[in-house]
Amino acid sequence: MHGFGKLALVQTKLYLREPMSVFFTLAFGPIMLMIMGFIFGSMPRTELGGMSQMDLSVTAYIPLIVGIIGLTAVPIVTATRREMGVLRRFAATPLRPLVYFLADILAPFLVTLLGALILILMGLFIYGVRFAGNWFSLAAAVCLSALSFFALGYAIAGLVKNSRTAIVLGNVIVIPMVIFSGTMVPLEIMPPAVANVSRFIPLKYAMTLIRGLWFGDPWGMHLTEAAVLGGMLIVCMFVVALTFKWE
Repeated sequence: MHGFGKLALVQTKLYLREPMSVFFTLAFGPIMLMIMGFIFGSMPRTELGGMSQMDLSVTAYIPLIVGIIGLTAVPIVTATRREMGVLRRFAATPLRPLVYFLADILAPFLVTLLGALILILMGLFIYGVRFAGNWFSLAAAVCLSALSFFALGYAIAGLVKNSRTAIVLGNVIVIPMVIFSGTMVPLEIMPPAVANVSRFIPLKYAMTLIRGLWFGDPWGMHLTEAAVLGGMLIVCMFVVALTFKWE
C-alpha cells in the first residue's frame, strides 16, 4: 500500500506536467461551455424539446472529456513511456503489474472527475442549467464511462508499437466519435442518417447515460448504455491482459 501511494503521487505529478492532457481535462470543457453560452445563451429552445443549449452542453462535455483523455492521453503517454524504457524499469521491480495500472490510472481519473465537477459547477451557478437527478447515480455513470474509455486507451497502447502510431490511431478513433456521438452537435438536430450512425459509437452511450441520469431517469431506463460501457470495459481489460507489453 505504501508503494502504491508513492507511485500514485509520482504518476499524478507526471500527468500534471503534460500541458495538453491538463488542458483537455480541465480547460477544454469550460472553454467550450463558455463559447456555447455566448452563442446560444441559456434560454429554452423548442427544437431541443424545451431544454436550453447549456442543458445539453454540460451533459455532453463531461463524456467528451472522458473520451478525449481515454483515447489520446492514456495510450500516447503509455506508448511513450514504453519507448523511453520507463515501463521496462517498472517491470524489473517487485511491483505487481496491477499496482502499476491502478496508480497510473488514478491521476487521469481524479483529474477527469475534477474537470467534470468544474463543468457542473459552471453550468449550475453561471448558466442555471437544470438538474433533476441523483448525484450518486451521476457520479457512478461518470466513473463507469471514465473507466471504460481508459481501458480502451490501454488496449490501444497494447496494440500499437510506438507513440506515433498511438497518436494516429487515437485520433482516427476519437474524431469520428466526437462528430457522430452527439457530444459536439446535438443528436436532436442531426439528420436521421447521421443519428443512426451514432448507435455504433460508444461515446454516444456514455453521453446518453450521463444525460439521462442528470435529468432524473432511473438506471433501469439506461440498461443498454450501462451494458455497452460495462462490456467495453471487460473486453478492453481482456485485450490489455493479452497484448500489453512492458518493452
